[in-house]
Amino acid sequence: MKLVLQRVSRAAVSIGGEVTASVQRGLVVLLGVQEGDSEADAIYLAEKVAHVRIFSDSSGKFSLSVKDIGGEVMVVSQFTLLADARKGRRPNFVAAAPPAVAEPLVMRFIDQIASLGVPVTSGRFGASMSVELINDGPVTIILDSRVR
Repeated sequence: MKLVLQRVSRAAVSIGGEVTASVQRGLVVLLGVQEGDSEADAIYLAEKVAHVRIFSDSSGKFSLSVKDIGGEVMVVSQFTLLADARKGRRPNFVAAAPPAVAEPLVMRFIDQIASLGVPVTSGRFGASMSVELINDGPVTIILDSRVR
């Protein structure tokens, strides 16, 4: 699994012009599931997201997690994170897991974050979504469950 983690002051997902999910201070996770990923990958990355220290303390140092600040997480499934654009001009997505495999792993990732006591919401798997966010910092981190 690969993800892009963005610290936000607020964010929202809209489908067909209607806001379907939103968060205030917290994190937006753009999540891509790769062929061969497992539940262990989902659990590993969910634990990382809940505990990574990218919020500033009173000294301005990154020493607080989203859980520490009482923040929220919004997860958006995004298979395009797995694009391979090395050849030609059109990316291919052969590394992305098929929807029947990816969707349960995205849900497992979401459930794991919630089980850690972090409020979590999400976009709709497979939907065409508009994602609006205010990146705080900006702070953006890329995580890959295969690079530990």
